[in-house]
Amino acid sequence: MVSKRAQPAAGRPFKPTKQQLIEAEGKTVRDVIGPGLRVLFCGINPGLYTAAVGHHFARPGNRFWPALYQSGFTDRLLSPFEERQLLQLQIGVTNVVARATAAAAELTKEDFIKGGRSLRAKVRRYRPRIVAVLGVGAYREAFGRPKTVIGEQPEPIGEARVWVLPNPSGLNANYQLNDLVNLFNELRRAAD
Repeated sequence: MVSKRAQPAAGRPFKPTKQQLIEAEGKTVRDVIGPGLRVLFCGINPGLYTAAVGHHFARPGNRFWPALYQSGFTDRLLSPFEERQLLQLQIGVTNVVARATAAAAELTKEDFIKGGRSLRAKVRRYRPRIVAVLGVGAYREAFGRPKTVIGEQPEPIGEARVWVLPNPSGLNANYQLNDLVNLFNELRRAAD
């Protein structure tokens, strides 16, 4: 039985318990999506922390929110628990693969291919101007583009322009926050 303390009021920030992290395996996180988006950010898949709290890029140390702010997409640093406010800025968030895992390495090629089909359907339905996939490996697998590099891609998804950016996880040591901010800033200029 979970204590009342482990069950926060709806929308209130909290740190998940060890048990909540264990129980998050395979869960999904609700998309932040709607019609008319300038940019639809697309993570690889939810980690256990993110799935446990139910908000995108929620793990402490993830650099998505600081990069979004420092690149000018938002006028202040938002918390993952404020993610729905992104819709007012015509920004959305989804994932290539919906189910949560402890690490993206647990995902199969089939997971990515199925996720790519799902992302295409979301793009057809919501028609964002730009889709920004946050993970070059995920994009390569999901869309069969093994030579993809960071930046804008020549092939659209539907009518949406496609950008591939680094995974903002704090575990991605290949890109520091300043690198991410510079890349997010290029994307913001393209979206504006």
